[in-house]
This record gives sequence, C-alpha cells and structure tokens, in this order.
Amino acid sequence: MALIYKIMSEAAWDAAMVQGRFDGAEIDLADGFIHFSTRAQVEETAKKHFAGQPGLMLVGVEEADLGDKLAYEVSRGGALFPHLYGPLPTALARLILPLRLGADGAHDFSGTFT
Repeated sequence: MALIYKIMSEAAWDAAMVQGRFDGAEIDLADGFIHFSTRAQVEETAKKHFAGQPGLMLVGVEEADLGDKLAYEVSRGGALFPHLYGPLPTALARLILPLRLGADGAHDFSGTFT
C-alpha cells in the first residue's frame, strides 16, 4: 500500500466529511489540483507550508484508489509531487490523524508511519 498525504486544517476536514469530499484548500483551488506529498516529502511540506500552525490533520490516501486523476508532476526543487485533478472522496482516507505541534513549534510526525 503506497499512501500519499494531504495536510489540511481540522475545519476543512470536518467540512469535507459533511460533504463526502474535499475539493481543495485555497492554494489547491488556485492551482487547479489538490496538492499531496509522498511519505518522503510530507515532513518537509509541513515545515515549509504549515510551520507553527495548530489544528491540522494528516490525511493519507492510497494512490491507486485515485486512478487516472492522480499525476506526479515536477514541483519544489525538481521533485515529483502527487497532484489530484478532481475532488478527494473522504471515503478513500486510509489514515486520518491530528498533526501535533512539538515544543519547538514543528509538527511531530513520530509514530505516524509505524
């Protein structure tokens, strides 16, 4: 199972659960796709885009469940990042965890991927 990850606010996830789908955060809507990160990328994504932000969720989705709407495209530093062209059905979430802030203000991923 190869999970890819979306970091979003708890409020956004709660709203998505009511609708049955996540249409994207503001940046996703502006870019025309939902930004995801691989396991190797997600901690850096948290540091770069969500540093110090409380109330976040980490949602993991099996990449194969997304079908042909998922594309890996060049992004930060030339790395390939997963992008979803369409809404994310909340029923596809395989991992839903709150992202806790450590004492240093960084998000604590310890125990997340065990």
